[in-house]
Amino acid sequence: MKAIIGKKVGMSQIFDENGKVIPVTVIEAGPCTVVQKKTSDKEGYEAVQLGYEDIPERKLSKPEMGHLNKAGVAPKKYLREFNLDNAAELNVGDIVRADTFKEGDFVDVTGTSKGHGYQGVIKRWGAQRTPTSHGGGPVHRHAGSMGSTTDPSRIFKGKIGAGQMGVDQVTIQNLDIVKVDADLNLIAVRGAVPGPKGGLVLIKSTVKTHRVKHADSGISNNPQKASGRNPQKASARNK
Repeated sequence: MKAIIGKKVGMSQIFDENGKVIPVTVIEAGPCTVVQKKTSDKEGYEAVQLGYEDIPERKLSKPEMGHLNKAGVAPKKYLREFNLDNAAELNVGDIVRADTFKEGDFVDVTGTSKGHGYQGVIKRWGAQRTPTSHGGGPVHRHAGSMGSTTDPSRIFKGKIGAGQMGVDQVTIQNLDIVKVDADLNLIAVRGAVPGPKGGLVLIKSTVKTHRVKHADSGISNNPQKASGRNPQKASARNK
């Protein structure tokens, strides 16, 4: 697995060689410094802890500064641990840059979604309003009655309701990298990424499995498909 810490810069557009527009999210990825190295002999597994974004020493606690001083690393704002493929090859103080990824790689991007404050059931869950005529009263956007009777005399967990909306950890899987700029530490990922501009994001190799399909596109045996109902028309169309 490959991974890096970054910040969401914003969304833009890139044109491919065929002139088609690709919506991308630009991420400032790294540089990240290896702060700690976990080994199978001591911790029981192989991993590294990466630090991202310099920060004044006065903004960190003494335990945090002690941890960084032990590694001989400048004060870092964010620390995250990753189980990298080359964790055994990395040493404390090494730098992980944006060029650890390349164009065409598929990644999972994790971020914190935008906060929307305390919201009602209509905005938060897409619930319906109550009827707006015949004495509906001033409760058209309220959740209404949702409890059960004597049995079970409670509301089950997970019932939709009003509450805090957003500020959740969200992972978008299987996004492909369109462009990598190693000089500016920028990675352009196809599609949208959770969080506001400037929000922290984690980029990791996707957990999805990509298989190469070798099946030839022939005439379908499914009678509900056009090629299955009229093979002659389908074969003529494919020529």
